[in-house]
Amino acid sequence: MMMEVIVNYIKNKNQLLSHGNVELRKAAIDILNDALTKADPYLEVKRLVDLKGDILRVGDLTYDLKEYKCIYILGAGKATFPIAKALEEILGDKIADGVIICKYGQEGCLNHSRLYLANHPIPDEAGLAAAREAMALAKKTEAKDIVFACITGGSSALMPMPVPEICLEDKKVVNKLLLTCGANIIEINAVRKHLSQIKGGWLAKNIHPQAQIINLTVSDVIGDPLDYITCPTVPDTSTFDDARSALTKYGLWEKLPVPVINYLKNATSEMETPKNLSDHKLHNFIIVAGDAACVAAEKKAKEMGFNTMILSTMFEGESKELGRAFTAIAKEIILNKRPIISPCVLIGGGETTITLTGKYGLGGPNQEFALSAALHFNGIKNTVIVGFDTDGTDGPTKIAGAIVDSFSLERAKKLNISLVEELNWHNTVEVFEKMEDAIFTGSTGTNVNDLKLVVIK
Repeated sequence: MMMEVIVNYIKNKNQLLSHGNVELRKAAIDILNDALTKADPYLEVKRLVDLKGDILRVGDLTYDLKEYKCIYILGAGKATFPIAKALEEILGDKIADGVIICKYGQEGCLNHSRLYLANHPIPDEAGLAAAREAMALAKKTEAKDIVFACITGGSSALMPMPVPEICLEDKKVVNKLLLTCGANIIEINAVRKHLSQIKGGWLAKNIHPQAQIINLTVSDVIGDPLDYITCPTVPDTSTFDDARSALTKYGLWEKLPVPVINYLKNATSEMETPKNLSDHKLHNFIIVAGDAACVAAEKKAKEMGFNTMILSTMFEGESKELGRAFTAIAKEIILNKRPIISPCVLIGGGETTITLTGKYGLGGPNQEFALSAALHFNGIKNTVIVGFDTDGTDGPTKIAGAIVDSFSLERAKKLNISLVEELNWHNTVEVFEKMEDAIFTGSTGTNVNDLKLVVIK
């Protein structure tokens, strides 16, 4: 039986507890820390995968390695490194080769796989070169091979391989447009998969059909749809029509590079992503579900003596609107003792977004959620609200999220910060760094759905 190790993920805990409602801030931080521990893919791989002599077990699968030739590892994403690390510790020299692509700043090293670092959320040349290495390794596989695929959230940017008709610069433009228009991840990836030679099942298509493909993945998508969390190695359910509809919905056609427009408008059914990989030996394991942090947060809060309620694990839409809604629910609890009584913790999960137009600053959706909540704290006491990205980087920032309470408005005034103005141009990083309310974790090693908390005493 594995012994669970609690990691202190919050690097600036002392700073966060230096002001405001210290008691409730500490409770919120303890809940966050436990939620991340329970969403650790490294531990889940160690529970799922076992090797005794030549007998490899993965869940309910059993392989006698004397009957197989090579074991390979292919992976990309923000939660991929811990999966690969755990596999290396289990399999050691039995791994013949591997290609793992992680975000710049990933710490640690691998001994049996090649570790590449690339940019996220906008792809770069390093990611393209690494993606080509991954595809080359896929094409090298033979019938008696085992391929562990460790694809997790962030792989779309980290493993870019656009179709020949489109250059990487075009793909960068498309990515930026999609990430700032307010589209959800399903809509975004429907487009990205149909501009790629490696996403949408194409990586699996290039692996020998008689090789064993074992998908070990972590979900950061609402509902855990496989083709949106490990899309290069499973059949695709989206179509060119879906991609075109998303671009029409958000008015992006006129902003797209001409080669992208021509490719998508002229695409035929023969160019579709693989819809059926029944000739391949696919085995899928979601080792950490998208709602894992929410579920763990509720359990921890109950252990701490709070009444709890998971409002939803499927929140989408504008972050600032959800922040306002969460403060409204907090007021309902404080004034009318419904839908739950304090002391309590409300929990929300999902993937909210920000629509960016014109001039904008630096921030992320969870920071924007928290800043919007802070603006509507009037009349609320003994309450803390947190917006948190479980991978440790909220949007294109080094901040994991932010924490606010009933003292935040007054603190902003003393620091001469106009929260309304900063929210209007999405400049949340500077605000929370000045207020000392930014949460820093660095890379957490996981990447499940965002976590929103309301703690009320």
